Amino acid sequence: MKKSVEILGLPVISITEGRELGMSKTLLVDAKNGTIAAITIEDEDWYRGVKLLPYSSVIAIGHDAVTVTNSENILTLEDAGDYEAMLDANIKIIGTKAITKSGTIQGKVVEIYIGETGKIEKVEIESADGSLSETSSEQISIFGKQVTVIDSDTIEKKTEPVAPKAEVKEAPKAEPAPEVKPEVKEEPKAEPAPEVKPEVKEEPKAEPAPEVKPEPAPAPKADNDIQQADKVTMDRQRRYLLGKKVTRQITNAEGVVLVEKGAVVTEAVLQKVQMANQFITLSMNVQ
Repeated sequence: MKKSVEILGLPVISITEGRELGMSKTLLVDAKNGTIAAITIEDEDWYRGVKLLPYSSVIAIGHDAVTVTNSENILTLEDAGDYEAMLDANIKIIGTKAITKSGTIQGKVVEIYIGETGKIEKVEIESADGSLSETSSEQISIFGKQVTVIDSDTIEKKTEPVAPKAEVKEAPKAEPAPEVKPEVKEEPKAEPAPEVKPEVKEEPKAEPAPEVKPEPAPAPKADNDIQQADKVTMDRQRRYLLGKKVTRQITNAEGVVLVEKGAVVTEAVLQKVQMANQFITLSMNVQ
């Protein structure tokens, strides 16, 4: 089994072409069947729309990379009709509330475990006291957008909550006993012997070394070229999106609707999603 964190962020490598096809970005959940249907890929042309790697096309998921046969395994949005309903549902599982059918909130889902075939084998839940527990997929009846519904109230604990440390009061320090100094009789002082100063010959003074001034540090290079390149890239992305049709509803982090499904991308739409940090989401859901 693999945790989601062990899959996301890995490069996707074609073993027959010997090249990198992009980076694994998110997991596309088939909530009805409790599986991972595909992995979304982000490459240098991400602004042209979402790209999918069907989980069935994955050869292996290693420590450093996800391997596939070739680049033909990667689907564009136009070829991903079978996955359109899952893209619209946009179910993440991680971050949803875990609640039983009897109405008891168990906590929040913080991780999912995925088998070799893409089946979600179990989920990891963090309760309000910070303890972790696991629930197998057989105990889960619904993977929802905001809630994961569990059949049973009994789940397997992984860690126990951390008990608060008992306060230890410091014992009062004992006052130190007063120090008794013995009386010392003063001895008569002897007359000091006359001081004889040795003759000191003055050494010749060494010439001071010439002052070496440090070379001035080179001034930092201006980053105007980098800023100009970023501006050109953003302008190209905005020109590409203008006039495109939005394929699903775009919301901000609080769930407020920014753009309705089917709307045409305008300058006003671009400014709205950019201010809400949803520019990438809009780019992956247009046609």
